[in-house]
Amino acid sequence: MSQELAPKLPKAKSREQAQSILMRQCARAERCSSDALRSMHRWGVAPGEAREVLAYLQRERFIDDERYASAYVREKMRLSGWGPRKIAAQLRAKQIAPEIVARAMAQLEPERDMERLEQVLRRKLPHISWRNPYDLRAKLVRFGLSRGFAMDDVMSLTEQILRESDL
Repeated sequence: MSQELAPKLPKAKSREQAQSILMRQCARAERCSSDALRSMHRWGVAPGEAREVLAYLQRERFIDDERYASAYVREKMRLSGWGPRKIAAQLRAKQIAPEIVARAMAQLEPERDMERLEQVLRRKLPHISWRNPYDLRAKLVRFGLSRGFAMDDVMSLTEQILRESDL
């Protein structure tokens, strides 16, 4: 392959460039350690330098996994309508420490979970195409489970909603 046709690889970012970019990003929105490390890896920052940048950002409180987890729980609960199981699973996928996940999840109010689940199911109901009541029930249950709510809660609320809707 001639040199003209060879794809140009982006030049790796320096430690200072990575730190500067991440400081700007963290000033705009919460980020967790694993997101920052993943970005630096993608930018070609050497692993040792990436750890130094991360340590600096944590020391200067640009990145705080505890603060990130709390904000993530609030956002996904209120804006996305996610249940506790999905939120916790996503935090674990972001490699947040289990004790931090537990503290962040403690801010959820179980009685509010049922209200959120009911809102989510009622909003979804008119948009489901179904052939028979069993099909409708199954689709509604799968939807509730995919949002991260407990099976018992999804089943009981689905039954209640379908009874009230005469379906």
